[in-house]
Amino acid sequence: MTGGGLLIAGTTSDAGKSVLVAGLCRWLARHGVRVAPFKAQNMSNNSVVTADGGEIGRAQAVQAAAAGLAPSVRFNPVLLKPGSDRGSQVVLLGKVIGEVTALSYRERKAHLAATVLATLDGLRAEYEAVICEGAGSPTEINLRASDIANMGLARAANLPVLVVGDIDRGGVFAHLFGTLALLDPADQALVSGFVINKFRGDPALLDPGLRQLTALTGRPVHGVLPWREELWLDAEDSLSYAADGVLGRPAAPVGEQWLRVAVPRLPRISNATDVEALAGEPGVSVRFVTEPSRLADADLVVLPGSKSTVADLDWLRRTGLAEAITRHAAAGLPVTGICGGYQMLAATLHDPVESRAGTVDGLGLLDLDIEFHQDKTLANPAGAAFGHPVRGYEIHHGRPARRAERLAPLITLPDGTGEGVLHGPVAGTHWHGLFENDEFRRAFLRWAATQAGRTGFTPAPDTDFAAARAAQLDLLGDLVADHLDTDAVRRLLDSGAPRGLPAIPPGAPPSC
Repeated sequence: MTGGGLLIAGTTSDAGKSVLVAGLCRWLARHGVRVAPFKAQNMSNNSVVTADGGEIGRAQAVQAAAAGLAPSVRFNPVLLKPGSDRGSQVVLLGKVIGEVTALSYRERKAHLAATVLATLDGLRAEYEAVICEGAGSPTEINLRASDIANMGLARAANLPVLVVGDIDRGGVFAHLFGTLALLDPADQALVSGFVINKFRGDPALLDPGLRQLTALTGRPVHGVLPWREELWLDAEDSLSYAADGVLGRPAAPVGEQWLRVAVPRLPRISNATDVEALAGEPGVSVRFVTEPSRLADADLVVLPGSKSTVADLDWLRRTGLAEAITRHAAAGLPVTGICGGYQMLAATLHDPVESRAGTVDGLGLLDLDIEFHQDKTLANPAGAAFGHPVRGYEIHHGRPARRAERLAPLITLPDGTGEGVLHGPVAGTHWHGLFENDEFRRAFLRWAATQAGRTGFTPAPDTDFAAARAAQLDLLGDLVADHLDTDAVRRLLDSGAPRGLPAIPPGAPPSC
């Protein structure tokens, strides 16, 4: 018997699709339902490595955790990792299969659709419910003909659809109505209701609008989810992080001083979530920055990962951030690079793969050279750093080709070899997720504070990052249970879209 399926679509990117899918997975799992997440196609440079060495979008890994599952390539069969405004790397079932432009990708979608549908069918045969996440908006009328992630998927798999809109941005009723009204009648027949996200205030004030939306569309609003400022971990899109704003909700310092962390928000930043564990620490203020003055009062600079290391290195130079980072290190203040950020710290980078730029100068803060290889390193390694066991994950093409003997490793691997560098005030590693190791993170913060002369900073002794993430997933499950019409959700999973839903004009343009 095929398990029930439901597609969560959004009026825009970042409308709340990812968190609603995670919340539904958490709520269903609590009720003993065997549930799995699914996103046919994700465009994101925030990714993780599965146990079998594949690569999927980070949001699907979080949704899997909400369902009590380990990440699997089946939960995100197609991952697009943009390396420029026009080109992306294509990852199919966890493995890189090539590069595409926006136009050439349209031609490949037909071939990918078969894999997407077969993967979804397999999940529905195994699980009682599969909660699917759409991509962007389902009403991209220029893309509908080749769509495999939104209404194209819903039509092919006969999935009921809920459309979620972000009221905090304004215009939510126009967004919801317009999303429906620009779909063709066959697509509209699957749109079964709406959800409003991030509402602040008295829900009674919203009631007249909800009733009018239902009267206009013939579809109910199945819930109004309130704004909760605690929900900030594991952002799907790095654009969710406002430049120059403090990340998260840092508690007051345990000691007398704050530790101020600046993170350049690279144009092609990847795995920006690496610094969220730092931002979850009391007394640690983390800011994403885009210009050099923001480094003037920073104690620690963290250079994050990048999908386009050489291009983002050039951006650092053009913005003046590169010079500010080298001055910061020259003053004896700590700089740490992660993955692409680590590669930028090198003397040279030889890249015939991502940028095809050949050999370029790095920032020169570490006496090593990086060479990019066609095959991608994907791994979930373990080791020890600062005297504590650590785990992480690797996703990179670049590897050290030459390394000065005087450079001590940051991480010691089980076989006694080293990974990364710890040299004076400069540290670097290819490992993502390193800061999620609690004891290591505390030791790292003590090292950074010492290097920066922040003797009044004291790391909190009891921050548990895994517990903080689990608490956020529980909060999402609570929001679904308390503010969504869960009986209606159950009916959609059991019976599909209601029959006889009205079609709203004008519908999709004839050419679409």
